[in-house]
Amino acid sequence: MTNILITGGAGIVGKQLTKLLISKGYSVAVLSRTKQQDNTVKTYTWNIEKGEIEQEAIDSADYIIHLAGANIGEKRWTTERKQLILDSRVKSTQLIYSKINSSSHKLKAFISASATGYYGAVTTEHIFTETDPPASDFLGETCKQWEASADAFHQIGIRTVKVRTGIVLSKEGGALEKLAMTVNTGFGSPIGSGEQFMPWIHIDDLCNIYLKAIEDQQMQGAYNAVSTEHTTNKEFIKTLATILNKPCWFPNVPGVLLKLLLGTMSVIVLEGSRVSSAKIIKAGYQFQYPNLTAALKEVLKKK
Repeated sequence: MTNILITGGAGIVGKQLTKLLISKGYSVAVLSRTKQQDNTVKTYTWNIEKGEIEQEAIDSADYIIHLAGANIGEKRWTTERKQLILDSRVKSTQLIYSKINSSSHKLKAFISASATGYYGAVTTEHIFTETDPPASDFLGETCKQWEASADAFHQIGIRTVKVRTGIVLSKEGGALEKLAMTVNTGFGSPIGSGEQFMPWIHIDDLCNIYLKAIEDQQMQGAYNAVSTEHTTNKEFIKTLATILNKPCWFPNVPGVLLKLLLGTMSVIVLEGSRVSSAKIIKAGYQFQYPNLTAALKEVLKKK
């Protein structure tokens, strides 16, 4: 049986991906700071600060899917928080690399999460593709270093895939839960100009892209994991309000207010450009949910 080791397995994507992989006949284990009470999935422990990973986790893994990283939208971006966001991605990747590189075990592929933040928090007419350079802002620099740490695996001959993910539509947690909560109160409205784009993806499509990255030996390098449909914040909120049968007639939430409330972190909701999914489609992936209305209806019906 093929063994998959997942970091960040307790997160929204990690839990859904674990279920999918098990249903497809894979053996799944997770790396966690503490032992988990789950008889269906073996848990190995690691300590990034101390540079420790249970050796069996490394020696038994055929593939590693690296999802671990501090939530960028959870707290204000203080200097300390920014460093934590960066370190949680880069240092964790470097730790896994060091253990793999010093082991005689041959890993078949290293598949790492990344984010469309690679292209920066900007609103432009440009449609970003995987060939575009990283932005020089905090998000771009974080993703640049994150992906560079993953590229170390490629340099020692391990197939490496980087999944640049947009906003994940899921029934549990994440941006959609917060937006739906606001709309359900009857106070839903576009944010800032409302013209910024929101590259999104249904969680089932995201998990299936990770599955494809395992099974498709031709996949290598970066892939944007976003829907084919380009959606502005205004369009997203209006669609969500329609599905929830709630009004959407309030004036836009002023950007200056969000800047006061969130500080520099406000750029993650005030800015956004279109991101192309052409490369993953060319690789043979067919989206289950390319349309926002269908994606939202499917997610929200599970609530």
